[in-house]
Amino acid sequence: MLILDEVFGAIHCGLLENKLLTDFIRNKPHGLELVLTGRDPDPEVIELADYVSEIKKVKHPFDRKIPARKGIEF
Repeated sequence: MLILDEVFGAIHCGLLENKLLTDFIRNKPHGLELVLTGRDPDPEVIELADYVSEIKKVKHPFDRKIPARKGIEF
């Protein structure tokens, strides 16, 4: 398993080209599970994926002005 956390953020910031990611997905070793995270994936990546999930905040302590806590949010 390979986890590329916030890979789509890296693409949106210009740190990684989407083509490099899609080429990797197409040519990944057989049996390798990829977990890609981040917002607004390219439609081509969505098409190549086996699973696509979207997580949406419903309630969070930050809504009550509670700042991020060490060991919890970071």
